[in-house]
Amino acid sequence: MLGKAAGCRFYIVAAALLALGAHAFAAEIPRVLPPGELPKDARLGPLKDLDGYFPFTPPESREAWEKRADQVRLQMRVALGIFPEPTRNPLNAAVHGRIEGDEYTVEKVSFESMPGFFVTGSLFRPKTPGAHPAVLCPHGHWRNARFAIRSDAEMKKELDSGGELLPEAGRSMFQSIGVQLARMGVVAFVYDMQGDCDAQQISYELAHKFAKQRPEMNTRENWGLYSPQAEAHAQSIIGLQTWNSMRALDFLTSLADVDAKRLACTGASGGGTQTMMLAAVDPRLAVACPAVMVSTAMQGGCTCENASLLRVGTGNIEIAALFAPKPQGMTCANDWTKEMETKGFPELKKLYGLMGAPEKVTLWPHLNFGHNYNAVSRGNIYGWFNEHFHLGLPAERLVEREYPLLKQEQLTVWDAEHPAPAGGDDFERKLLKWWSDDAQAQLAKAPNEGAAITGPAWRSLIGWAGPKESKVESLKEFKLEGDGKSYGAASGVLTANDGSYALPVIEIHPAKPDDSAFLWLDERGKAGLFTAEGKLRPEVCRLLESGASVVGVDLFSQGEFQADGQPLEKTRRVKNPREAAAFTFGYNPAVFAQRVHDVCAVLSFQPSPDHAKRRLHSIVALDGTGPIAAVALAVLPEKIGSAAIETGGFRFGGVLDLQSPAFLPAAAKYGDLPGALRLARQQAGRLLVLGEGEKNADPVGWLVGKQ
Repeated sequence: MLGKAAGCRFYIVAAALLALGAHAFAAEIPRVLPPGELPKDARLGPLKDLDGYFPFTPPESREAWEKRADQVRLQMRVALGIFPEPTRNPLNAAVHGRIEGDEYTVEKVSFESMPGFFVTGSLFRPKTPGAHPAVLCPHGHWRNARFAIRSDAEMKKELDSGGELLPEAGRSMFQSIGVQLARMGVVAFVYDMQGDCDAQQISYELAHKFAKQRPEMNTRENWGLYSPQAEAHAQSIIGLQTWNSMRALDFLTSLADVDAKRLACTGASGGGTQTMMLAAVDPRLAVACPAVMVSTAMQGGCTCENASLLRVGTGNIEIAALFAPKPQGMTCANDWTKEMETKGFPELKKLYGLMGAPEKVTLWPHLNFGHNYNAVSRGNIYGWFNEHFHLGLPAERLVEREYPLLKQEQLTVWDAEHPAPAGGDDFERKLLKWWSDDAQAQLAKAPNEGAAITGPAWRSLIGWAGPKESKVESLKEFKLEGDGKSYGAASGVLTANDGSYALPVIEIHPAKPDDSAFLWLDERGKAGLFTAEGKLRPEVCRLLESGASVVGVDLFSQGEFQADGQPLEKTRRVKNPREAAAFTFGYNPAVFAQRVHDVCAVLSFQPSPDHAKRRLHSIVALDGTGPIAAVALAVLPEKIGSAAIETGGFRFGGVLDLQSPAFLPAAAKYGDLPGALRLARQQAGRLLVLGEGEKNADPVGWLVGKQ
């Protein structure tokens, strides 16, 4: 029977039993829930995918929003592979082939966003003197966008619908927007997505249609995109395209005729995604117009719009909100954005109101059109730029006029003097190697081995935001046997009040417990406290005989989470035929991250305000869970008394299976497990690490002070 004198010393379950006046009873097997019953844990429900529902709830105060915005922005930078930002190598820009228009010029542009990796596009400039506003125009998923000219049949359809107004200019959306902005006195850079027009170093099929993993690219060295290694280093197409956009701003601000304080970006569909990403992470933008993309519905169906970690716990409405209170206009159409007027935009309007600028966000609904970037929508955008760039132009100057269309041979940036660069598999490997090596060099040069970067990065990629209100349910008391002795025990389910986790827990205590308690982690969950015969393990008994209490827990997908009782071998993935990790892990935390959350939740649990000091203060993680314990220590803000962990030499960069429970996006980038261990040493009063080349040791003896 649990007595008051003993109960007051317990840490997870016993204190709850004491508070509820529960009665003790014997239990023959260490199971918390009835056979066949799984924990009522929300994480056992369906995975979230890009076609889910992504509402946004504005916070109640500006201070709360600023804190949340910083968290989401950091998460995005980590996911996009730009934390830290890659080294800004010389652009080596080539601007040539000037073509004269009536009030504007068109030039061919190429520059290197990373060494040997080229951004290509058309630069439209006004002929008027002085420094002008400048607009980036990413084109989205229109094929051969910068070169494309509509056929007669396509133009008839557009003119009949009222989407396009001019029979010639309407044949090219992207020449039209460049010409019109230049005629308005704005520099416009219309640039290529990967695999489109002149940007062929990474193919269209790879950037936008990737479907099946490539074994030859899934290697520990010289890997390719979409591989477990690329994911572990936060390398993706959307990361490359976002960096291209940031370097495009570098290019524009290097021009003498550009006003660096008046920069904007507008694009539709996939170009709207690029606009949102750039607006969220680069403070230089002053105005943004993401068209037919921002919504609570489909978040971006292409591999180029997704990255692991990118939308875990967030979505496009909140990402767009990061631009507040700067001017932002967006369109919706008869597509996945059609509900924006009632779902998404009102919340954005409220957020902008909270920021004191409700008039600086607007929505132009065009539900009479399908997915588009037509003249009607472009006209809204011209008016927005006129207003917020303070151009002062009359209405007639905001309407597109005819102009001479340019053909592909007039627009392509590559010629005999400017030959197209090499691409393909070898280039892809070389590019990712530079990206990874550059990040590691930056971390190595930073003080304290980059701790000011790796600390926030690890917290962000794990997503630990602090403990939630929780309670213990399904309470039981019983006796356990080990080494010929009997010990008191209690069990229950540590459950978050919001249902986000429900963890089966067993707590064991000696006859005369002291104030120490150990969390015992094992690949088998709390079953790791026991031998195959159901007796307590000798190592656990040694801790109990020292006077300490011991707690075991089933982390997510361990123990009672598994219907068959077997260890998890493959994690779930969303029902998407394409084998890109971002479709699953861009919206759902990795199992490894969820298990780290669970460790943090158990260590942070406080039964009641009266038991503030009754917390676990030591960890034992010897059987495959050492990496989980190390990362938990790395992200916990509060210190732990002591920890003994066995890593087995594990490295996130050595995981070559995207469905491995050990897979963790971005983890290899930030020092891998040694990087987490460096942070862990700052959070543990005493830390014993085995499996990293240390000599053999007796971890239990070390913990109880006998070694």
